[in-house]
Amino acid sequence: MKEFVEYIVKNLVDNPDKVVINEIGGTHTLIIELSVEKSDIGKIIGKKGKTINAIRTLLMSVASRNGIRVNLEIIEEGKVPRTESVESTESTESTESTES
Repeated sequence: MKEFVEYIVKNLVDNPDKVVINEIGGTHTLIIELSVEKSDIGKIIGKKGKTINAIRTLLMSVASRNGIRVNLEIIEEGKVPRTESVESTESTESTESTES
């Protein structure tokens, strides 16, 4: 799946060397995090989100043939990716429960 997204995205952007894709996978669900150069985000999203929705539709089609679910997320520069935000949320919850 990562290679599929990488192929599509790198052919849409002006800076293909700045494309970063992370896969976070479970047994039946896959999250794909996509990070591109700030100037290329508009090309990936497209007018009214049509381009990103088309990419997501293609991904869901391929994923369903393989019996999994997939979610494509665009990670903006300066934002915390899901992998880090999940860990920080868990540590905050454990700190709060020990303080009570």
